[in-house]
Amino acid sequence: MARQDDRNQPINVVHADHLDGYNEPNSVTTLTGNVLITQGTMKLTGQLAKIYTAKEDTSVDHIIVTATPQKQPHIEQIDDNGNLMTGDADQLYYDNVNGIAILTGHAHIWQATKGESFGSKLTYNQQTGYIVGESGNEGPVHMTFLPKQKPVPAKNGAPAAKPAATTKSGTAKPASASSSPTTPAPASSAPTKG
Repeated sequence: MARQDDRNQPINVVHADHLDGYNEPNSVTTLTGNVLITQGTMKLTGQLAKIYTAKEDTSVDHIIVTATPQKQPHIEQIDDNGNLMTGDADQLYYDNVNGIAILTGHAHIWQATKGESFGSKLTYNQQTGYIVGESGNEGPVHMTFLPKQKPVPAKNGAPAAKPAATTKSGTAKPASASSSPTTPAPASSAPTKG
């Protein structure tokens, strides 16, 4: 599931080369060129985006990001467990009211530790993590489910132990967590689409 508090965060247009519109109820703002829109951990990128406000106020109802020859729309978000979800398609429709992303045309969703989905149209519910896939002219929907990650056993099947530190007298003392700091492994990045 997506980070639950993201939808309570403001939507920010972090960057666009050009903006055309105004912040009024029932209006459309068009963004072009290197568009980056954020809401909490969620990021939307592309070359052409339209932000639609609600009929009754200036809150964002939905956002549509459309592919150009230069760039396919992209969405990414971190879930409550710190896992990355990314999606790419020819058109990305983000329903801000219901927390649903609809990816249409050469759609691809990748979820760290879970797998990936491909289809002509993929609908992703950010609240539940539920995905609906549809086939089309691009062929059938297909998915890959990742296996459960198992810890790598040390030699002889025993858990890896930290080496004991020695004192000046040469006797061994147990290693503490603070005596040998470890460097965390770099986070894996999502596959990119060419």
